[in-house]
Amino acid sequence: MKYNQHTLDKIERIAEENGYVIRYERGTFQSGYCILQAKKVIVINKFFQTEGRINTLVDLIPQLEINFDALTHESQKMYDEVMSVVSEK
Repeated sequence: MKYNQHTLDKIERIAEENGYVIRYERGTFQSGYCILQAKKVIVINKFFQTEGRINTLVDLIPQLEINFDALTHESQKMYDEVMSVVSEK
């Protein structure tokens, strides 16, 4: 997986297609992110660089309620790639 803006956009799209809103904010997050499950909002430390944002989202995707069938074909491929990266860790 490449750590660039295009990859970040594709991973963000997975969450967004399932109704999640991703926000980059300043805060004192112990882990660098916060999930508000009831409102489907993900808040990530805005000071993370692209690689940190990608790694955070890759760690978060398995925790989210993702409906695979609701994803576009491109997002389904990216979701499979993300899940394979997670299973390798």
